Amino acid sequence: MVTLAEVAKAAGVSPSTVSYVLSGKRSISEPTRQRVEEAINELGYHPNAGARALAGKRSHIIALVVPLRTDVYVPIMMEIAISVTMAARQFGYDVLLITNDEGPDGVRRVARSGLADGVILMDVQLDDPRIAVLRETGTQAALIGLPRDARGLACVDHDFARAGALCAEHLAGLGHREVAFIGYSPAVYQRHSGYAERTLTGFQEAAQELGLRVLHRPCEGTYESTAGALSRILADRPGTTGFVVQNEGAIGPLLSLLRTSGRVVPEDASVVALCPEPLADQFSPRLTAVTGPARELGTRAVELVMSRLDGRPTDEVTLLTPVLTPRESSGPAPVT
Repeated sequence: MVTLAEVAKAAGVSPSTVSYVLSGKRSISEPTRQRVEEAINELGYHPNAGARALAGKRSHIIALVVPLRTDVYVPIMMEIAISVTMAARQFGYDVLLITNDEGPDGVRRVARSGLADGVILMDVQLDDPRIAVLRETGTQAALIGLPRDARGLACVDHDFARAGALCAEHLAGLGHREVAFIGYSPAVYQRHSGYAERTLTGFQEAAQELGLRVLHRPCEGTYESTAGALSRILADRPGTTGFVVQNEGAIGPLLSLLRTSGRVVPEDASVVALCPEPLADQFSPRLTAVTGPARELGTRAVELVMSRLDGRPTDEVTLLTPVLTPRESSGPAPVT
């Protein structure tokens, strides 16, 4: 392992000068700084995290609180986590993963230990109890999600309310008047997950303005739960011709169940999904889908944390614009 002394020898400076370049505690001339940085890159030197914390009062670690639940879509969460890690490395930071099953206590532990310089929260609830800990401890943080009260917080999220509205507008434009929304499991709504509640609210409000009759049915995402949701929808509203699906696990079962019930997609029933584009392209017919850039969420969250750590507090809410891409799963409402 390359040592600080070896970097100093290669750069022709003292070990303390290398330390000052790394910590930024003293002003170093630009030529000297360049020599040190070139030596660091050539030798592949990686400062010890503990030493960096003592020298610069920073750990150069960001804690990412990731959801550990069976009712979240893991590929999206992993994509966000990877983008956070890659963006953090651009700032010379590493990422410590914390699972959200620790709740507020986990955030408090990280904040009080000095283990991480900042925190990024995922799977944000409308009244998330972890936010009180961030405010109490003064932790520099960014939220990938939008709570009910975002005052004093830096948040980035998809505009889920607009995403829900896009689904209603698309189906209404095709002449559908009876529409069902198949959502996540009841537990997701019981804990008031922002992405689920905001999507549903946006859909319902737009549907009301457009004169649509709508039903919302939670669903666990299994074949059996999807069959039960569809059965209830058709029993309550047999004239339903449009389906919006936010639960990724329910998409395949719904398409299969519609076929076995004699309903051809999109001639008899249109399906619009809120899901990533690669998933939309996997099904037959290819899904009309509302999507958003998952990687941008992670990148922007890191930028917000770094801005706060650099003394530039950023109290803002950034909502990424969703896009609806029409494909083969939606079409004009059947003429009756």
